[in-house]
Amino acid sequence: MSNTLEPVRVDLPHLTGPVPGPRARAVMERDRAVVSPSYTRGYPLVAASGEGAIIEDVDGNRYLDFNAGIAVVATGHCHPRVVRAIQDQTARLIHMSGTDFYYEEMVALAEKLAQIAPGDAARRVSFGNSGAEAVEGCIKLARYATGRDKLIAFYGSFHGRTMGALSLTARKAVQRAGFGPLVPGVVHAPYPYCYRCAYGKEPDACAVECVKFIEDTLLRTVTPPEETAAIVVEPVQGEGGYVVPPRKFFDELQRVAQRHGILIIADEVQSGMGRTGKMWASEHFELMPDILAVAKGIASGMPLGATVARADLMHWPPGAHASTFGGNPVSCAAALVTIALLEEELVANAARMGAHLMDRLRSWPERFAAVGDVRGLGLMIGIELVGDRKTRQKAPQLRDRVLDLAFQRGLLVLGAGENTIRLCPPLVVTRDQCDFALDTLEECLGLAAAGA
Repeated sequence: MSNTLEPVRVDLPHLTGPVPGPRARAVMERDRAVVSPSYTRGYPLVAASGEGAIIEDVDGNRYLDFNAGIAVVATGHCHPRVVRAIQDQTARLIHMSGTDFYYEEMVALAEKLAQIAPGDAARRVSFGNSGAEAVEGCIKLARYATGRDKLIAFYGSFHGRTMGALSLTARKAVQRAGFGPLVPGVVHAPYPYCYRCAYGKEPDACAVECVKFIEDTLLRTVTPPEETAAIVVEPVQGEGGYVVPPRKFFDELQRVAQRHGILIIADEVQSGMGRTGKMWASEHFELMPDILAVAKGIASGMPLGATVARADLMHWPPGAHASTFGGNPVSCAAALVTIALLEEELVANAARMGAHLMDRLRSWPERFAAVGDVRGLGLMIGIELVGDRKTRQKAPQLRDRVLDLAFQRGLLVLGAGENTIRLCPPLVVTRDQCDFALDTLEECLGLAAAGA
């Protein structure tokens, strides 16, 4: 028998002891005393450093991050080219406020976003610090450009937590409870969630009832077309469960919007920046939004959001909309390198690794009684867990147990919707890392189902 120890792979998890460790527990105790209790923490990870798809905690345990910082670090944690761009920029200029002065980094990023936005229209860009700010910009611009005040969003949607974005959000009651009255003029329609169709239809028999509801009910009863500024839609619904609509939904949605002069706002905060194997999820459906909300993966972890709109719409005057820190030079520098990396290799890798994951995941509904549905595009994949395959009874407790078991084995995954596991690793993820994640989830599914 050889006495040679097998080397520990730095690209895969390695746990040195029980988790959370003593240092992690100490940080968590301090956190409980001073940090807002409104934050949701799925399991006790206390991050210390990251590289690629690997996160190391304060006790030296290494985890495979299949969350990508909640779909943010598109280029992986601390990509050396992004780090170098940030370091170089901070040595030159950290802040000057692009709403009051000029600097080239903001212009260069706006030019790039205008170039890569879906569709061939000329674009202009307004910058903020987050997805919620990007959505707020979309709301304000839609109302200003159209002179209309009403907005249509979808059940299950998540657009942010500021008051305007929250008014569009219809994901969890707790997110809205106690904050009313919210911004008036917002109504909601069912999202095309084919596995749980609000109208009891199967995809082949669907007549796009979700859009018919907008056209035949909402526009005729509560939000007259001439008063409706925009329809706000996630091309792939994120927090609602990683739900992928059929192409015909977007065909009909665009038809209705064009007929009534209603703008389409695509919230690509989670689905954009290469996550779905194309730069924008909208491209999978030939959706050409009038206004686009961008954030999360845009700057590899630096705070940045953008409202990208048709140039003919963004004609508001100086002072109408701005953000002191929006388009910060350091964030812009990180974003420019991020987009370069996406275009060079990472969008293509997201498509390849997504296909690799789905090749194996497609069999899970037949192999695991608790798996009701698997869906996704690129590296935006949802695995929906059920207690009964026939009734499609949701199994949120089983899902949460799988997440906890995965954490105990060095895999970081989170939920989406009530009972779905979301897979959204950094776009640098490798085949070996994908295989480790699937092996681990298969083990955890078996253990969780046996325990249930």
